Amino acid sequence: MRCGPDPDANLARACELVREAARQGANVICLPELFRSQYFCQVEDHKYFQLAEEIPGPSTEALGAVARDCGAVVIASLFERRAPGVYHNTAAVLDADGSLLGKYRKMHIPDDPLYYEKFYFAPGDLGFLAWDTAHGRIGVCICWDQWYPEAARLTALRGAQILFYPTAIGWHPGERAQYGSAQHEAWEIMQRSHAIANGCYVAVANRVGHEAPDGGDGIDFWGQSFIAGPDGAVLARAGVDEETILVREISMDQLEVQRTHWPFLRDRRVDAYEGLGKRLID
Repeated sequence: MRCGPDPDANLARACELVREAARQGANVICLPELFRSQYFCQVEDHKYFQLAEEIPGPSTEALGAVARDCGAVVIASLFERRAPGVYHNTAAVLDADGSLLGKYRKMHIPDDPLYYEKFYFAPGDLGFLAWDTAHGRIGVCICWDQWYPEAARLTALRGAQILFYPTAIGWHPGERAQYGSAQHEAWEIMQRSHAIANGCYVAVANRVGHEAPDGGDGIDFWGQSFIAGPDGAVLARAGVDEETILVREISMDQLEVQRTHWPFLRDRRVDAYEGLGKRLID
C-alpha cells in the first residue's frame, strides 16, 4: 500500500483495498504497518501523537464493517492511544464477523536513524499471541519483531498456522545503491527462516513509495511483500514500486506434512534453553 499525508484518505483506501482483496478470494487480509499515515517515526515530534486513536476506535469500526461485509479476517496495524502518555504500535485482529478478536502490541521497538519509534511507543505487554479466526489460527508480530526468532517461535508455539508481519521498512536513499540489495535479502531470508524453523506460513505486508513527511531525504519503502510456505519457499511476491494485492491459496494440511518430514519442533531440547532468558551468558 502507498500511504499519503491524509489519514482519512488512507483509511478509505485501505477499506477499498480490503474489499478488492476479498473479491479476489482473500479470506485473511493484512494491511501494512501504521497504514493510516505516512511513516512519522522518521522524526521525533510531539505533533504526531495526534494521530493516535483508541482500540476499539474509528479505524477498527470502519474496517470491522468491511470485514463483516466481506466475510474476511482483517489485520490492521494502528497507532494506539492507551492512556495519556502511553502509546503502542498495535495490530488489531478483526474476525470475519467484524468483531475485534484481539490485539497485539509490538514488543521490539527500534531506535535507528529515521526509525525513532522509542519516542512514540511503549514496548508491548500482551506477549506473543495467536487467535482462532473464521479462517484459521493466526499470529501477528510487527516489523522490527521480524528479526527475532524468539518472537516467531513463541507465536508458533501458541498454535499459529500463519505468522503475519505488518511492516514499514525501506532504504535510506543515500544507502540504497550500495547496501539496498543486501539489506532486502537479509530481511527476506530472516522471515523465510521463521517459516522453516516453525513449520508454518509467513505473510509479510510492506508499504511502497518514497516518504519524507518533514522534509529531508526520507525513506524509499521497498515493497516486495511476500508469502512463504512452511518450507521457506516464496509462494508469491509483490514488486518494489506499485500497490499490489497479493493473494495466495494455501493448504493447512501442508503444515502436518512439513512438520512430520522436517520435525524441528519435535526435536527441540526444551530442557536446555534456560539461557535464552538472559541478555548474555558469562
